[in-house]
Amino acid sequence: MAMDMELEMVLRPPQLPMPPYPPKMVTLANGKVMVIRQAVREDVPAILKSVHPCLFIERDYYDVVSARVYGELLAWYRYRVKSEYCLLGQVDGYLVGLVNGRLENEKVGMSYHTLAIDRGLRIGSHLFAAKMEYHMEYLNQDQVLVVAESPIGFRRWMVEYPLIETRIPHELGGGDSWVLTRETYFNAKPRLVVGDRPVPQELMDEAMLDIKFADDDTIRERIAGLKGR
Repeated sequence: MAMDMELEMVLRPPQLPMPPYPPKMVTLANGKVMVIRQAVREDVPAILKSVHPCLFIERDYYDVVSARVYGELLAWYRYRVKSEYCLLGQVDGYLVGLVNGRLENEKVGMSYHTLAIDRGLRIGSHLFAAKMEYHMEYLNQDQVLVVAESPIGFRRWMVEYPLIETRIPHELGGGDSWVLTRETYFNAKPRLVVGDRPVPQELMDEAMLDIKFADDDTIRERIAGLKGR
């Protein structure tokens, strides 16, 4: 069916200008190198193949987080969300985690979710730190609104940084937002934000060539607690 592009332009939300996130590499505890790079809209169908098996894992609220990530990425892919981005973590081309969020306005960011598809290596922590790095150092924002849906998320974000409790509603619903300010970020940066730039061309080529993903059983096994390969 032909799309009515005049109506489509009305339905699509406006997008704020967003400079790209410069890719970096992080050496994980198992010695493997994780490339963190920004996804493009065309990556979404491949990403969703890795998110889908997580929908059926109750542990640590993976089902809730994955369902919301799936919807958020699909809305981005179909032009139904304002100023969203997604950062990917890849090892040997395989997707091992992702983070996403969006800009509420030029100075306030909205953190969505952090999803580690391979556990036991602080992949989620490294990706969350990259997300905050993007907001503060490249988007030049003043604050980021954050909520957690699992106890481990609360410990990793609210306690480790630490974030500031507020009474500001978050668009995900549930509890009110906790806030990362510029002062909090730069105080935490020496402890929590790691990685090297530039990424060697061969690693970038491998990450950009194809988003590889493990089979459903392997993804469930890794999330169940086995350490990364």
